[in-house]
Order: sequence, then C-alpha cells, then structure tokens
Amino acid sequence: MHSSATKQGNNPENDLKEIFDRFVTEGTYLLGEPYGNGHIHDTFRIETIEKDKDDYIIQRLNTRIFKNIPELQNNIERVTVHLRNRLKAVSGSDPKRECLSLIPSREGKSWITDKSGNYWRMYIFISNHKTYNVVDSPGKAFEGGKAIGRFQAMLSDMPGDPLFDTIPFFHDIEKRLETFNLTISRDPVNRVGMVGNEINLVLERTEEMKVILKLGKEGKIPLRITHNDTKFNNILLDENDKALCVIDLDTVMPGYVHYDFGDAIRTATNTASEDEGDLAKVNMDIELFRAYSEGFLSETGKTLNQVEKEYLAFAPRLITYTIALRFLTDFIDGDNYFKIHHELHNLQRARAQLRLVRSMEEQYSDMQSIIRKLTQN
Repeated sequence: MHSSATKQGNNPENDLKEIFDRFVTEGTYLLGEPYGNGHIHDTFRIETIEKDKDDYIIQRLNTRIFKNIPELQNNIERVTVHLRNRLKAVSGSDPKRECLSLIPSREGKSWITDKSGNYWRMYIFISNHKTYNVVDSPGKAFEGGKAIGRFQAMLSDMPGDPLFDTIPFFHDIEKRLETFNLTISRDPVNRVGMVGNEINLVLERTEEMKVILKLGKEGKIPLRITHNDTKFNNILLDENDKALCVIDLDTVMPGYVHYDFGDAIRTATNTASEDEGDLAKVNMDIELFRAYSEGFLSETGKTLNQVEKEYLAFAPRLITYTIALRFLTDFIDGDNYFKIHHELHNLQRARAQLRLVRSMEEQYSDMQSIIRKLTQN
C-alpha cells in the first residue's frame, strides 16, 4: 500500500557500517546503498567483501505506522522459524532462499536501536530472484498463488499464542465502514458533495460485505495466520519464474484466509493500474484468476475447510471494496493517509477500485464455478 510515511531523520547511509557491525554477520562490510521501492521502511542492501558470503538487507523501521517493534519482530521470528522448520522437512528445499532469515544482533535480539532511537533489523539478501508489479501470464499467476498458498498451508499448524496485531482492525470492514460514515458526517474539507455517486456505490454493498466477519463470529471459518499484504511484488520468483519466497512480513497477524486470497486477486488480475484514470481499461482478467486460484488451492486444498473454500470467490470483491472504501475515506478526509501525486488522486484510485469491484461482480458466477471445479477433487 502507498502509505504517506515520510523518511525518518537524517541520511543514515554513513552509519550503515556501524549498524552492520552490531549484527552477527559472516561477511565483511563493503558498501551499502538504498534498495527497492518500498513505501514504509528505509531499506538498504549491504554488499560484503567475500564472494562466498551472503549479502544482507538492512531496514530502518517505521515506528509511525508500526507502534510496537519488539512485538512485530517477535511475530516475524516465530513465523520464519516455523517456516524454516517446515521447509527443512521437504526434500530438495533450500530454506535460506525459500524463507526470510532474520540476523540476530550481538545482544541476541532480532533488532537494534541506534543512538537516535531508530529501530533496525537485518535479513540475509536472497540473490537471483525476480519480482513483478504486473502479472502478464497465467504461468506467473499460478506461481504467485502457489507461493501464497504454501505460506498459508505451512503456517496452519504453527503452535503457541495468536500473533500480535501489528495494525489492529486492518481488514475489518465494519471498522472501515464506521470510519467512512464518521468522515462523511464530519466532511472536513467539503468534498462529500463531489462524491455522491461513489458514496452510493459503497453504501449499496455494505451488508453483503460483512459476510466474512459474520462467518468468523459464527465459528464457521477459523482465524488463521495471514500475510495481509499479498500484492504480487511481495512474492519472489526464482530465475525460472517459479515460486521462491514470500517477503514483507510486517502485517503477518491473525486474519481470515479470504484477506490474503482477495488482495492477491485484486492486484494480480487487474488489467490496469490501481489508480487508472480511464475506467474502460479496468477489468478483472478471469484467466489470471483461474491460474492464481489453481496455484493457491494446489497448496491449501487440504488445510482449508469447506466454508472457507465456498467463499474464496467472494474474497476479491470484499478486499477490492475495502481498498476502494479506504481511498474514498481518505479523499473525503483531506488525503491524510495515502501518498498522493495530484489533488484528485485518492478519488481516482477509489473509482478505479470500484470499477474493479463491478468487473468482479459481472464475472462472479464464473469465479464461483472455477473455485467449485478446483475444490471438487
């Protein structure tokens, strides 16, 4: 997601060696430079001098979005340790490449704080990987589904207490609707009059969108460990475009399987960008939906219950609607959460996501029939 998080403090690149030396690493620091295009944390790739030693990723963590870093890190430690143990039992697997590896600090924790109070963590850098912002083939969609499905299935038996909620109520549609209605009643920057049509599209669907929460409250679907940010570029593929590793574990917390499946379909099957201005271009590609679903269910078929499977086709509608609602709420509120590039950006995003909801509704019976066929075996 496009958070409005700003960079924290001064340029830290000069201090990277000092930070590096506070972790238990094998190689010797050569150089560090900014890496990737994430919106939340400051991320750097560290190259080591030795060719036979790992390179590393160092991140300065955003404490404005994530208020409790020790609990967040504890979640990631528990999840990665469990995944690694599961992978070790799979013949031919390479846990170091197929799972994120946190590096402990010299004090024995999975993070450090610097003299300014910033939190830092370190991972092994996974080399020879590919990431994609756009899914251009059923083959890639299948592998993406497989990666998220395997992640879900391997965590389905993780022992211990529930994970910590790093962002409470993140996908809770009832809370999101409550905030939406409050924002409309406040109308802080006099924009409600501009968006009557969009507000109606949201309000027409409110009851239907509460069905997943309702099923959870009735005990028909279990709370699971979910990733909660399954956009396609959070999946690493290997050099042959095969599923390798799921990254960006900050929002791994309790949730319903529909959140992960829904957000993946929202981002992987859209024929246009998330903020496309020309709504005629916005459509859900049913063949990418089929391929992703096939990959996902090839891994989760044995762990999901019947009700979870029945509602998988509904999940993309829910999550796309939720994201549209968040964009529209932020627009009415005066653009305080998402980073915008022009005055109507959040409205444009909301319209594009609402159009995607309509496209999913138009193809809903096909989506249901695909899931039914894949879950009959």
